[in-house]
Amino acid sequence: MSAISRRRFIGNAAAASAVPLIGSSAHAQTDWPTKPIKIIAGYPAGGQTDLFARTYGEYIRTQTGQNVTVENKAGASGSVAAAEAKRAAPDGYTLMFTISTTMIMNRVLIKDIPYDADKDFVLVSIMPAGSLPFVASEKTGARTLAEFVAYAKKAEKVNVGTYGAGSYAHMAIAEMNKQYGLKMEAVHYRGEAPMWTDLAGGFIDGAHGSYSAALSVLQSGRGHAVAVSRKRMSTLPDVPSFKEQGATSRIFQLTGFQCCAVPTGTPAAVIEKLSKLLVAGGKTEKVQQLMKSFGVDDTAMTFEETQKLYKEESPVWLEAVTNLGLAPS
Repeated sequence: MSAISRRRFIGNAAAASAVPLIGSSAHAQTDWPTKPIKIIAGYPAGGQTDLFARTYGEYIRTQTGQNVTVENKAGASGSVAAAEAKRAAPDGYTLMFTISTTMIMNRVLIKDIPYDADKDFVLVSIMPAGSLPFVASEKTGARTLAEFVAYAKKAEKVNVGTYGAGSYAHMAIAEMNKQYGLKMEAVHYRGEAPMWTDLAGGFIDGAHGSYSAALSVLQSGRGHAVAVSRKRMSTLPDVPSFKEQGATSRIFQLTGFQCCAVPTGTPAAVIEKLSKLLVAGGKTEKVQQLMKSFGVDDTAMTFEETQKLYKEESPVWLEAVTNLGLAPS
């Protein structure tokens, strides 16, 4: 990504994040909510995004006394939900729960994207999705990142699974190839289940994905976590991060996330109330239990923290996915 593009992106993001502050007035809906709230979830029922939406939604219901419903509008990496959510009235009664791919990478991966994440939405709260384990197949004998790299340098061919082209896992494999002079081939799966099945069967040498999906492979001993993205996990406390093991690219420190967003123009007073509800909800036992099941350690971020993280990391995400050279679909 060029320096000009990066500056333009940061400028657009700053303008978008400033919208609710500039547009606030004495007539903002300070009594929000006074009627039911709808959450549009960008991914299928039963997945992490859906469960976060429902669990946080239930907390909002208990605190406000208003009914909260969740509608799953899956498709095109969250684009179907985003296209619908952007048309909603900016009054705080339609929320969108989605992920970093929808808000950032889709602008590179999808042709004729039906929304502009920076102009159409305001991010209320980012909920970090947790670190992702890089798991080596039992056949490699690797227990550390250095051992896996040594295996990859000696092997005639090394295949590493990802949960999709353009995913964080795809970026991480590209960065490992770059830093260590490897030629690992990224094998893209439609979701994680078949990827971990192939790893357990020894058909691929490694895989990079979520803790919850990898758990059965880790417990069986057919795969061993040799590194985790971003930082150590409470569920895998003895597995060092990529950075701790010398992988210096900033890609390995990026924060994948779930998030709650609202249409641009939503009153600042509503955004402030909603942000506080989400932050408080993240500290409840029910949300904490959900987070633990997915290997997530960080709770919902404040509005200010959300804007800071988004502005700092979005250009890095965009540059990394652009460097993969994928043709928009």
